[in-house]
Amino acid sequence: MTLGAPPSIASRRAFAAVVALLLAPGLSGCASMGLSAMSATAPAGFSARKEPLIIPLFVASTRRDDRARTPGYDTPKSNAHFTFETISVPPGHKAGQIELPSWGKANAREHFVVTQTSPVEVDNFTSQIATHLSGRVGSNRDVLVFVHGFNTTLDEARFRLAQLTADGRFGGVPVLFTWPSTSSVLSYVSARENATISRDALSKLLTDISRTPGVGRIHLLAHSMGGWLTMEALRETSIGGQRHLDGKLGNVMLAAPDIDLSVFRQQMQRIGSGANIAVFSSTGDRALSLSSTITGDRTRLGAIDPANARDRAELAKLGVKVYDLSAISDGWINHGAYASAPAVVRQIGAQLTRPRQDDSQTTSVIDAGVEKSRPQTTVIEAKPLDALAAQ
Repeated sequence: MTLGAPPSIASRRAFAAVVALLLAPGLSGCASMGLSAMSATAPAGFSARKEPLIIPLFVASTRRDDRARTPGYDTPKSNAHFTFETISVPPGHKAGQIELPSWGKANAREHFVVTQTSPVEVDNFTSQIATHLSGRVGSNRDVLVFVHGFNTTLDEARFRLAQLTADGRFGGVPVLFTWPSTSSVLSYVSARENATISRDALSKLLTDISRTPGVGRIHLLAHSMGGWLTMEALRETSIGGQRHLDGKLGNVMLAAPDIDLSVFRQQMQRIGSGANIAVFSSTGDRALSLSSTITGDRTRLGAIDPANARDRAELAKLGVKVYDLSAISDGWINHGAYASAPAVVRQIGAQLTRPRQDDSQTTSVIDAGVEKSRPQTTVIEAKPLDALAAQ
């Protein structure tokens, strides 16, 4: 989580006691929330699938040890390394869930399983992306980059991206950006340092993808501290002269972003108006409430209240779209509703697959020309679950 100045010893001890309770085994982690069974309704036709669904994806990692089962004992590389992977989603999968075994070995009929992992040379990464995009039409030419948050293992991150891809019916190319996010309850500052070290690698990844022949839009979905990392990477590309990734930037979706509002304001100034940024917020997010406490009661972007006149005015000035998830609960900590609530996942999928002008005439091939950027709009929405599901 994003932290400011170090708190006093007394406040750290008090915070430690509360966090130790909140993040006890079975509750820990940003991405791990919602991995257990939940009440969810599968989209029509999904439960009728007889065979596992195979999700191909690319992984860009700054972890030194991608085999580690728990985060926190790794330090980041300054440059990313790459793999191509396939994830098997079980035929009985329910939207919002990641089916994992309670004990024993996973099997593809009932659980999420990694079925293939192949290293990709750095120099061949964009050509591999181009190959997967070649021949595609419309939104299927798009790339979705997922950036996870604090306390997230590689398995949690890649399974989450596969789940979001399946549930959101995304037909483009998914890419996971994973970084060593630490696991110690009191390692928020250390996690942010790891994210900072990984910032250049994410910026380079986005730049390289934007220059890949045939690519459509580049969407970003980031959770918690991953939201801060994503905004910093976009800020870097803007400073470097590639604002909005030269017209390739699509939807930027920040789920429960652990970003100080003043920091976010500065990031937006650099990124510039016209970026299609959406924030999934919840006033009941206890993880962000704790982050606010340890940073001196500084409001986190993901906990902002669009129903509050002052907060709404602030968001209007920033020019971002807001989805209020306060009416949705994914557990007591309530930090992962963006992925575990089927209605929200459907909304994310609708954002990604929304048609744009001339899509029917635009096909991705290796020598495709540059696509014109689409116009952007500024909308503020604060809707409960029933309104969100109806969109």
